[in-house]
Amino acid sequence: MTTSGTQRLARWLVTLAPAAIPDAVQRVGVRCLVDTLGVMLAGAATHSAALARRVMLDTAAPGDAAVAGSPRRLAAPAAAFANGVAAHALDFDDNCYAGFVHGSAVIVPAALAVAQARHADGALLLTALVAGAECQYRVGMALGRTLYDRGWWTTGVLGSIGACAAASRLIGLDADATARALGLAIAGTGGMKSVFGTDAKPLSAGRTAENGVLAALLAEQGAGGPLDALEHEYGLAALCNNGEFDAGWLADEPGRWCLLSPGVDVKRIPVCLSSHAAVDGVLALVARHGLALEQIADIACDVPPVVVANLIYPRPVTAQQAQFSLPFAVAASLLYGELTLEHLDDDLLDDPDLQRLMARVTLCSSSRWDDPGLLSTAPEGAVVMVALHNGTTLDTFVAKAMGSADRPLDNRALEGKFLRCAVNALAPAQAEQLLFSLWRLPALPDVYELNLVARTPKECG
Repeated sequence: MTTSGTQRLARWLVTLAPAAIPDAVQRVGVRCLVDTLGVMLAGAATHSAALARRVMLDTAAPGDAAVAGSPRRLAAPAAAFANGVAAHALDFDDNCYAGFVHGSAVIVPAALAVAQARHADGALLLTALVAGAECQYRVGMALGRTLYDRGWWTTGVLGSIGACAAASRLIGLDADATARALGLAIAGTGGMKSVFGTDAKPLSAGRTAENGVLAALLAEQGAGGPLDALEHEYGLAALCNNGEFDAGWLADEPGRWCLLSPGVDVKRIPVCLSSHAAVDGVLALVARHGLALEQIADIACDVPPVVVANLIYPRPVTAQQAQFSLPFAVAASLLYGELTLEHLDDDLLDDPDLQRLMARVTLCSSSRWDDPGLLSTAPEGAVVMVALHNGTTLDTFVAKAMGSADRPLDNRALEGKFLRCAVNALAPAQAEQLLFSLWRLPALPDVYELNLVARTPKECG
């Protein structure tokens, strides 16, 4: 009898022993948790997160799972939804090229909600986070780039796999129930890139986290999903990926950890990752040559086709659109010294200096990106050319941005990002205490105690 993809994943997941997870993988898992909770706390103050939270607080059952921005706790599916929206609302969360996904913004809210609802310890939460990420990313590798290039928003399509896998491990489902849960999650998944620059994008991330949790809870009660949801003639690969699926990625190969390779990219600035390499290139040229903004005539960025497809707003009119605008990312970074959350402001887009600088920035995709080898080493890279008024042209190439798995932020930089984000919802001392607890995650006896709201309750919206 042939073993399906969900069955293979389920058997690996339930037999994964915490001691079998290498220290390097555990460190990545903890860093993903730190980064995601930070951006979740900052994102809780956004309009889309406030809407999601309001609906959940009005309609969902109470429970033990914390909700960023509210003193009330909810049942796990509702908390996963609300926190998933908050985690992705600012587009400041991590990415992984295994599927071109925002992995942690979906997996972390789902896992944290179930862990708190079940009063799990930190070691189990960390194991579930690693297991969920690996299951999702291995399916992403099996599918390749076609899914993303066809216009599917892979976070919405694949995120439920990671959320469900993590939730299933925390609940303690056996291999049979886990496979059924994954089938349920995959059968109900979906996402399209038309959501970019709208509330639908973070809301979809939240629904994806919720879907994964619900699938695991339903399987615990005996519900069944299609075990061949990946390979079926009307399954995920056939319908969404042109039939392409390399099942070898689902094998339990010793030493294979997607959290290490391709790894996870942590964002340095709060805009779409597709813009980061170009921003780094422009800043490097300006610093290297001591340029003043008045000297710059034009900035041209030659980028892969996927970057052009993602950065669809050359002249954004809202902060959400600005997150998918290369002219904004470059111009704001140059004009303000560093692009921060404070610059994601609709009113700021009317700044005449910003508008003039954005007008000097263009992007295109040349034939150089027809080279598969270049795309492999620089999937969202950039060749940047800065033309000066005196006729001089300067250029540089950036394969991957600062913060990528190949050029990771050190722990101090990650801590700085966390604290700058977390103080949007917590007092500084509380943010410091939460950070301390997260770094020692495996030693926590009950993650229910992780505090996501200020001691003096105050709703974010």
